[in-house]
Amino acid sequence: MLLPFLEAGRIEAGCDEAGRGCLAGPVFAAAVILPDGYSNDLLNDSKQLCEHKRETLRPIIERDALAWAVGIVTEQEIDKINILNASFLAMHRAVDALSLRPEHLLIDGNRFKPYPDTPHTCIVKGDGKMMSIAAASILAKTHRDEYMRKIHLEFPQYGWDVNKGYPTRAHRDAIARFGATDYHRHSFRLLNDQPSLFPDL
Repeated sequence: MLLPFLEAGRIEAGCDEAGRGCLAGPVFAAAVILPDGYSNDLLNDSKQLCEHKRETLRPIIERDALAWAVGIVTEQEIDKINILNASFLAMHRAVDALSLRPEHLLIDGNRFKPYPDTPHTCIVKGDGKMMSIAAASILAKTHRDEYMRKIHLEFPQYGWDVNKGYPTRAHRDAIARFGATDYHRHSFRLLNDQPSLFPDL
């Protein structure tokens, strides 16, 4: 059962990212502030939901949330600052865009670069524990999936409409055959025998 809040009576924004492990496409993050006492039986960790259920929940979350926003960090920025810092930056950008100022951030994961003047709590596997993080997870993933389907039309040979940029065998085979695009993260190990620019991440 997902928890509606970490501390009652406080404006909490759940934050999560999508696309951290991809070879292509930006990393997206979402920040979501839900109303007090919010309940939704369908809401769960977005990774446990099929694509259809995530897409069904997206407009419901966007309608019901007190505030929500999505932040994006491009492939070029990822290559400059590494994917960990890019994930933090995407979350910061999502919080920047919120129409309501949160008093506390709930972050999915075990570390975070502090957001100015706003305390945070990191929650490992938080998208399976906190309702606002689960909502953020769904928005981040559905907004990113929509973007990947759009750029798939430019480069259909990579199958981004299906793999969403993740390192599937078919995706890597396409990179080996056709080469990398500007949408690929060139600091990543695009082929199995290629070293990564940031091997420790």
